[in-house]
Amino acid sequence: MTDQGRSRLDVTAMVAGPVTEDVVLDLLGDVIDPELGVDIVNLGLVYGVDVGAAGVVVRMTLTTPGCPLGAYLDDEVGRCLAQLPGAPNVLVDLVWEPRWSPAMMTGEAKRLLGWSR
Repeated sequence: MTDQGRSRLDVTAMVAGPVTEDVVLDLLGDVIDPELGVDIVNLGLVYGVDVGAAGVVVRMTLTTPGCPLGAYLDDEVGRCLAQLPGAPNVLVDLVWEPRWSPAMMTGEAKRLLGWSR
């Protein structure tokens, strides 16, 4: 999970260079699943990021197809990535394959959820 205390100046410095997949993933670390309290990157919900001339595409899933947070997380991804230089178009491509499982979480997410020591 990224540092929640990061200032706007730090974000500006971070994205001063070219927009890359790593920069996008770092920003997405600020998108927290409100039910679990863990960011979507560490939860393993982000399957990929494509950065191109037309904008940024974030391929992601939800923990279940019936998850009520889909629209909220879509909005939060857009809000976080609006910090990128030039405010590129952002598209969230919600996918269901491969199906998400807890095995996709990072060790950090498991630790935060109390699943490991």
